[in-house]
Amino acid sequence: MELKQAVGQAFKELRISKGLPQEAAGASQSYISDVERGLKSPTIEKFNELATNIGVHPLIILARGYILAGAPESTDELLLLLKKELQGLGK
Repeated sequence: MELKQAVGQAFKELRISKGLPQEAAGASQSYISDVERGLKSPTIEKFNELATNIGVHPLIILARGYILAGAPESTDELLLLLKKELQGLGK
């Protein structure tokens, strides 16, 4: 799955897991449908707004999207990668 579609799928999964309709994301149903199908890519500000509106941190959507796209292959792999790279940055 391409990353754009994977991130849209991740958003959809998280929205549905919270029992929310597309309209709860704070944009038109048509726009959310396009995002969820990977047809539109929101700006970082809009992405943050959509994530906040469904009650998740934007990084959770991105992480799930990368996993759905197949790189890394698991949550454990992603957590190890994040820990390694973030520790390298210091405080």
